[in-house]
Amino acid sequence: MCVVGVAFACKIPSMPRPKTKLSESSSSSLPDEIRMVTPEKTIEEEDNSLRPQHLSEYVGQSALKESLGITLAAAQKRKEALEHMLLAGPPGLGKTTLASIIAREMGVNLRPTSGPIIERPGDLAALLTNLQPYDLLFIDEIHRLPSAVEEILYPAMEDFQLDILIGKGPTARSIRLQLPPFTLVGATTRAGKVSAPLRDRFGLQYRLEFYTDQELKEILKRSAQVLKTKISDEGAEEIAKRSRGTPRIANRLLKRVRDFAEVRRKGGEIDAEVADAALKLLEVDRLGLDRMDRRILACIIEKFAGGPVGVETLAIAVGEDSETVEDVYEPFLVQIGFLQRTPSGRKATALTYQHLGIIPPAGFQGSLI
Repeated sequence: MCVVGVAFACKIPSMPRPKTKLSESSSSSLPDEIRMVTPEKTIEEEDNSLRPQHLSEYVGQSALKESLGITLAAAQKRKEALEHMLLAGPPGLGKTTLASIIAREMGVNLRPTSGPIIERPGDLAALLTNLQPYDLLFIDEIHRLPSAVEEILYPAMEDFQLDILIGKGPTARSIRLQLPPFTLVGATTRAGKVSAPLRDRFGLQYRLEFYTDQELKEILKRSAQVLKTKISDEGAEEIAKRSRGTPRIANRLLKRVRDFAEVRRKGGEIDAEVADAALKLLEVDRLGLDRMDRRILACIIEKFAGGPVGVETLAIAVGEDSETVEDVYEPFLVQIGFLQRTPSGRKATALTYQHLGIIPPAGFQGSLI
């Protein structure tokens, strides 16, 4: 139940009702706190980005795409709001992009916000009461929602109702507001931190996986076209295999290689040679490991005799936040077999010694095969 005090003034400011898909609302007339929690994206801004605009343009995640395509078609056929959806996976795999695509495919408004921004129940109430029928409310980092805010979501997700308590003390009274049908799409990089009651209310739950080199190559060629940059198949392949299976990293590296090509190569075309030279300058090796990846692995070997070492201790040793180590660096290192997570801590593998050119100590348990 939402408690409405003096700050909420018992009134929820009305927002202009957009009539287009990604509306161009006149947000200048809204209070600052409302504009902050309901950022709008214009169509022009999205068209100038590297994000695909339709499901047919989305590369990779083939099983998810097929299942999602069927679900979207069924919802459109029945003229119903799409079921609430939870998207989980490491950063940079396309969760926000998918939310934008779903809104476009369904022909509804996209209302993006983020879990840490919604600090009070009143913030969420303002969002919910200003939704139009079938709108898509996208909450990034949904695992960071305060528990008091989560309580507001439960009846809203299940029954499209919002309970509000007006006033304080003996004069307080409760009212129930009927909400229009809407779709909540939550995105999280840490699915385990989403509370069970909230997670169970999502009828659709998908996990995004890392991309293959071939999929990243296709993404890079499309991005190069958007950026009006010439790139050869070999150049795209060179960048793809160093992108850690992540489109966001691939596009970031493409922009840096483009800068290098425009300055060092006449015509600015990206081929394998230019890509290799640029990525060496960026200290990204052939497996996609950057300076911090190698620093983490070398720290485990040189300072902690190959492990095991706790993540908090490791983070202090490399001068990085422990959550960043867990969320950003470890998933890829574990996936390629360079790091082991054990109950006693993180351990380097034989592949780590081989890649860094370090001879394993006598009695090391591991195989290079």
